[in-house]
Amino acid sequence: MTTNVLGDTGVLTGRSLRHILRSPDTIITTAVTPIALMLLFVYVLGGAINTGSDESYVDYMLPGILLITIASGIAYTAYRLFLDLQGGIFERFQSMPIARSSVLWAHVLTSLAANLVSVAIVIGVALIMGFRTGASVGVWLAVAGILILFTLALTWLAVIAGLTAKTVDGASAFSYPLIFLPFISSAFVPTDSMPAPVAWFAENQPVTSIVNTIRALFAEEPVGNDIWIALAWLVGILVVAYAFAIAAYRRKIS
Repeated sequence: MTTNVLGDTGVLTGRSLRHILRSPDTIITTAVTPIALMLLFVYVLGGAINTGSDESYVDYMLPGILLITIASGIAYTAYRLFLDLQGGIFERFQSMPIARSSVLWAHVLTSLAANLVSVAIVIGVALIMGFRTGASVGVWLAVAGILILFTLALTWLAVIAGLTAKTVDGASAFSYPLIFLPFISSAFVPTDSMPAPVAWFAENQPVTSIVNTIRALFAEEPVGNDIWIALAWLVGILVVAYAFAIAAYRRKIS
């Protein structure tokens, strides 16, 4: 990005962040559902689930809860982008001497900031519930990097939804399958406890490798090939989503 794009993106990101600060309920709402799921699984269902390890269930399930938190949060990105389109903000920006791509980047960076706050809230609650890890600062940074990459990949998918949706409900509804995906993965139970067809799908979808990587990092265990599979999925989704989002944006403003 050029200096002009960076400056314009910074100004527009500040605008979006101010909207969130005036209405923090979006961040709170994003964190409420994952926290409720965490309470349900740990205190109600956790005692009946055999994970095949000695770690506490809150330690086992937290990586999946973090992904659900982000998947819930990116729905608001599509929603805010759709409202900007319907409100004519994009047309006003086009009449101003600003870099066109800065409009999208502002929404993406706002999504990243808001989701990281939601993730921090969920981790704070998990610590209260007994989550513990001896991970070093470097490991925490690695986990943060994976979560940031996951957020960016899903956010660009949200941009596509926000640009192409016909209704406000359609703009945010696309996130529902993404929220559901961790339930068919290794996030809550080992995949070998599932029926064969479901287990095959769970083992070969991106959430499982991401969850396994984060879980191994927190447990200070070898990550094996999971980290490379996770990164390949995330980078692939990010590149494809970005390309489609830019193409959809150009069609909108042409």
